[in-house]
Amino acid sequence: MPDSLYIAATGMQAQQMNVDTIANNLANTNTVAFKKGRISFTDLMVQESARVGMSGTDRAADSGTAAGASMMGNGVGISSSSKIFDAGGVTQTGSEWDVAIQGDGFFRVTLADGSTAYTRGGTLKVNAEGQLTTDTGLALQPAISVPANVGSISIGADGTVTATVAGQTKTSQLGQLQLTRFANTGALSAQGDNLYVTTEAAGSSTQGNPGADGLGSLQQGYLEGSNVKMVDEMVNLVIAQRAYEASSKIVQASDEMMQMVNNLRR
Repeated sequence: MPDSLYIAATGMQAQQMNVDTIANNLANTNTVAFKKGRISFTDLMVQESARVGMSGTDRAADSGTAAGASMMGNGVGISSSSKIFDAGGVTQTGSEWDVAIQGDGFFRVTLADGSTAYTRGGTLKVNAEGQLTTDTGLALQPAISVPANVGSISIGADGTVTATVAGQTKTSQLGQLQLTRFANTGALSAQGDNLYVTTEAAGSSTQGNPGADGLGSLQQGYLEGSNVKMVDEMVNLVIAQRAYEASSKIVQASDEMMQMVNNLRR
């Protein structure tokens, strides 16, 4: 059976995953702090195949490979599926519970199993225990308690959280929001819900107050949007469709060649 069938199949499979990734990017155009995905391709293992129709002299002089053999690829594969952590546009919401990170850094949160994850989603709320959490109810690290009779809350660019409490004339400091950044942000593992967990490839992490040690600052009343650019994704979609179509044409051509061979008569 012609190798071209298998090679074309790898191209179709790779482009299908590429289209799936683009579709996910487009679907999350309006998701707060969403980071677009990207597929990287690599050629599959090269193998030696016998060459036909060349004289021994031609074969020996050809490109330094073993006489009578040629190097041929086996198609394309997915080398990685990664996230692009370019900053998204910042939109004003006017809500005191919304915070955008301007620059590098993630909020640390505690998952249900007690492990740590990271997010750039800045929609905050207070849970039933009075803890400051993300919009999905994950408690921030370090923990910040908010009194039940809080009037208004203020979050400074350096992460200082203050609030006015009913019956008091002075503001009270509730805690300090901190950020974490990584040596290789692109190696973080996406978990869904705008959450990421660290990996060995992500390298060392730096934790501290916003605005210090290269960490970004906070902006209250704003939210970071998705970094998906609709035009770019539509162009990538057209390219992926054309590549998929080209691979399908190879399958069709190989099938026609096999049909011609099967139809040969003595």
